[in-house]
Amino acid sequence: MRSFKEQYFFKKMKATYTLDQLPKIAKKIISHTKNKKTILFYAEMGAGKTTLIKEIIKQLGVTDNVSSPTFSLVNEYFSEKNGLIYHFDFYRIEDEEEALDMGIDDYFYANAWCFIEWAERIENLIPLDSCVVNIDIVDEQTRTITLNE
Repeated sequence: MRSFKEQYFFKKMKATYTLDQLPKIAKKIISHTKNKKTILFYAEMGAGKTTLIKEIIKQLGVTDNVSSPTFSLVNEYFSEKNGLIYHFDFYRIEDEEEALDMGIDDYFYANAWCFIEWAERIENLIPLDSCVVNIDIVDEQTRTITLNE
């Protein structure tokens, strides 16, 4: 059986970038997702998911310090221009029930931006109108992303 990310998406954008090109890549991701505000990030540990999400959140107008929600599961931000923004990290959850207990459905259907790391841990709960960003490591300084919509 194909995974969630393989079943519902087609290739939309592919780009290779270095750390100094993050603002440009973040802007591209925002413009390519259009009205889809739930974005799933798939990559191995250390590939730069959190770093990329931090830059996207910054590009959406958040001026607060953006940090990883590894222990809190979700961080909430606010942008004057874009409203509420949620950043999830499900690496540490044991099962989907934990996500349901935290009210994940309320977050997903709040018409807010939702950026999700380790989405494969809540695969059955993901909204069907999500976008997927795959990050592949090229070398120590370079990454390739594929955004599927």
